[in-house]
Amino acid sequence: MQEFISVFQRRQDILLETIWEHLQISLMSLIIAIIIAVPLGLILTRYKRVAEPIIGVSAVMQTIPSLAVLAFLIPFFGIGTTPAIIALTAYGLLPILRNTYTGIKEVNPALKEAATGMGMNSLKRLTKVELPIAMPVIMAGVRTSMVLIVGTTTIAALIGAGGLGELILLGIDRGADLNLILLGAIPAALLAIALDFILRGFERVSKRTGFKSFIAMLIIAVLVVASPLLFTSAKKADLTIGAKLGSEPAILINMYKLLIEEETDLNVKLKPGLGKTSFVFSALENGSIDIYPEFTGTAIVTHLEQKANSNKKHEVYEQARLGMMEEFGMVMLEPMKFNNTYAVATTKEIANKHNLKSIGDLNKIENDITAGFTLEFKDRYDGYVGMQEIYNLDIANVKTMEPGIRQDALSNGEVDVIDAYATSSYMIEQDLVTLDDPENLFPPYQGAPLLRQDTLEKYPNLEKILNQLGGKITDDQMRQMNYQVDYEDKPPETVAREYLEEQGLIDK
Repeated sequence: MQEFISVFQRRQDILLETIWEHLQISLMSLIIAIIIAVPLGLILTRYKRVAEPIIGVSAVMQTIPSLAVLAFLIPFFGIGTTPAIIALTAYGLLPILRNTYTGIKEVNPALKEAATGMGMNSLKRLTKVELPIAMPVIMAGVRTSMVLIVGTTTIAALIGAGGLGELILLGIDRGADLNLILLGAIPAALLAIALDFILRGFERVSKRTGFKSFIAMLIIAVLVVASPLLFTSAKKADLTIGAKLGSEPAILINMYKLLIEEETDLNVKLKPGLGKTSFVFSALENGSIDIYPEFTGTAIVTHLEQKANSNKKHEVYEQARLGMMEEFGMVMLEPMKFNNTYAVATTKEIANKHNLKSIGDLNKIENDITAGFTLEFKDRYDGYVGMQEIYNLDIANVKTMEPGIRQDALSNGEVDVIDAYATSSYMIEQDLVTLDDPENLFPPYQGAPLLRQDTLEKYPNLEKILNQLGGKITDDQMRQMNYQVDYEDKPPETVAREYLEEQGLIDK
């Protein structure tokens, strides 16, 4: 408990910021869902033949995994709040639509006939009789939708939309840090409970006031969402730098930001933790971000879908640089010195027990071990696919898991080998053994800034500024910086600044 309180005290500022972001995204999605679902539900009560098929379509939309919806929207809307709100709105439609339709349909027919007998037309009967009576049912649907949206909003952090999901993902990435996970999960649950309590109050009042309480609720929600526009005047960013999940990308983008803002008047915005390689690359392609740190080996194998022509760092970089420019019109600037290559790692106890020295040695125990690989590694040629082909491996039990979980699974004895990154901090913390790769399956993975050609044409001085990191940062320096962020809980910006000051790249 004491440790949780300590984490809470250190991260109060970011907690308040993420709660506000979570509330904003949730309310915006709810407002749009109401604006779509309530009128549509009312229209369907007049055209009952098409009602069930349309409600059925909205039900099908809820069955689609939220991560798949977000991935589908990225090519069209980029990353950030826009695709998140579209996805959340889709998830929030069904309860409101169904309750609106049901609430109106179940109004006592005798009351409808009486209203018609008094000379009311369809619209007047709807506004004066049906809506006031159905309003508690409609409000119940809004409550259900709100709770659903608040819970699902946590996953929006995967595409840079912010919210409490950032803290949860950070906790998972840091080896299932329960304190960070709880710091995101508890406020998300409390926010859902609080909003449900408020909406329940509007639901009760609606029994007396009818449509007026509904309008009042909408106005309050719109004011909350619009308040940042009324009270803040944040300077628009000239450049947006994104990053994959993990401490290393977060440190590197902070270095980019500090260098750029030190030598120019540009305003730089950071979007860390954008998820896996495909998400971040799509964001760069469609202009949602302008720069992100990529690895030379990943550029060749994943983006260009080629095999590295060499195992020499310079030749791999040249292949990546030329290929990215020719295929995508992207510029890969000078790489840093460290090589965050893939590795197959295990504990010293397992390595000694089975006399494991190279990846090929796993052949003799492949039927008796469990491997813990990330989804990305399992599906890549410079990963398990290549291990199967080059080392003739067929491990009996392969479990896929998030990067931040696999090292804990190894230390807990749940798996026997994992894919690892050479510069990761857990290599130090858990004193892991890496198996040799004599067939050079894993090409060099040197980190380098990747940006579109049009960005460099607009800001040509970026090349000189960011190339100051070229050839710098050794494997050990990167491991130590990752360790400071992951295990000493230093902010990535602080670690980045300290390194740049030590190297004389920015003023102290």
